[in-house]
Amino acid sequence: MKILEFVTKIMCMSDDVWLRHANPWSVWTRIPSIFVLVLAFWSRIWIGLYFIIPVSIVLLWAWLNPRIFPKPKSMDNWGGKGVFGEKIFTSQKKEKVNIPKHHIVAAYITIIIIIIGSIILIYGLWILDLWITIAGTSIAFLGKMWFVDRMVWLHEDMKETNPNYKKWLYKK
Repeated sequence: MKILEFVTKIMCMSDDVWLRHANPWSVWTRIPSIFVLVLAFWSRIWIGLYFIIPVSIVLLWAWLNPRIFPKPKSMDNWGGKGVFGEKIFTSQKKEKVNIPKHHIVAAYITIIIIIIGSIILIYGLWILDLWITIAGTSIAFLGKMWFVDRMVWLHEDMKETNPNYKKWLYKK
C-alpha cells in the first residue's frame, strides 16, 4: 500500500485532479504511456544520453495528463470507475474506509504482477534484450489493466456503502 500512497503523493492527486483523471480521454491517452516510455528508454541506443529528453517528456506527460482534461460529462464509464476505485483504494487508511478483503487481496496480487513485470522490463532495457523487454512490458501492462479492472469492481461494490462514491457516477 505504501507504494500507491507514495505514487499518489508524487502525482499530487487533489480531488480536482482525480476528477479530471476520470475523464475517459485522460484514461485512454495515458494507457499507452508505458509503451512510449519503453521506447524512450530504448532510444538510448540511437541517440545516446539524449534519451533523457524523450524519457522526460513521457514522464511530464504522465504528470500532466490527469490535469489537462476537463471534468468529464459522465463518470459512468469503465475508466472513470477505475480511477475512482483507485482513489478509494489509495485513501482507505486516511479516510478509514473498510474495503472487503477480497478486493485488497486482488489488488495486491495485481500490484505484485506489475512489480514483477517492471523488474523484467527494467532488466530487458538494461541489457537491451528485445524479447525480455517485450515480456516485461506485457506482464506489467496486463497487470496494470487487471488492477484498473479490479478498481472498477471495487468502486461498484463500494458505491453502495458510501453516498459520496455513488455521487461520483453523475451524468450531465
